[in-house]
Formats: sequence, C-alpha cells, structure tokens
Amino acid sequence: MKTASDPRHLRRRKAVSYLFRYTFAKDQEMQSELAEEIIKKLAKVDKVIKTSAPDWPLEQINKIDLAILRLAVYELVLVKTEPPKVLIDEAVELAKEFGGENSSSFINGVLGSVYKAHYES
Repeated sequence: MKTASDPRHLRRRKAVSYLFRYTFAKDQEMQSELAEEIIKKLAKVDKVIKTSAPDWPLEQINKIDLAILRLAVYELVLVKTEPPKVLIDEAVELAKEFGGENSSSFINGVLGSVYKAHYES
C-alpha cells in the first residue's frame, strides 16, 4: 500500500506539480529531475497521449490530468522500470488526489489504451 511518505510517490507528486505549472509558464525553473526528463521527451510523450485518447485534443484535457498522463506515459513507455500495472495504479491514485471527479476514470482509460498498445501488441 502506498503511503504519503513513500519516496517514489513523493517524487511523482513533485513531478506532477511541476508539469502542471509548466503548462502555464514554460520558462519556470524546474526543481524536479523527473519533470525535466519528461519535458525533454514531451513530443514523444504527447504523441502517445494523442494516439491513446484520439477524441481528446491535448488542449481540451484538464491540465492536472494532462500532467499526470505525461508522467505516467513517460514511465510506462520510455522508462519501463516498474511493472505497468503499478504505474497505472499510481497514476490513478494521483488523479484521485489532485484531479476532478472523473479524472481517475479518464486516466485509467487512457493508460489502459497505452498498456494495450505497448504491452499487448
């Protein structure tokens, strides 16, 4: 079970916070290595999101949901250091913590599509 003191969870929370702020102020100083790495690969990450959520242009996705998706897609598709279901569960938990009423369902659905495309093919 995840706890608020789990260093991986804290690192992801910090990254989501910076990624969220990045959508509004691209010139901000990053204080999260993870967020910096994601931003360096943002074109690839966003392409996966667009493919996995074709009915949702990036501009229409809730900004906190987009930050969580960017983190999760980066870890699921580019890094692959943890089991995919663990990463999806973590993203859903972050959505419950930071997102709106439907965020966790939306994130779970998009990441389910990412999983099918990258792990079941």
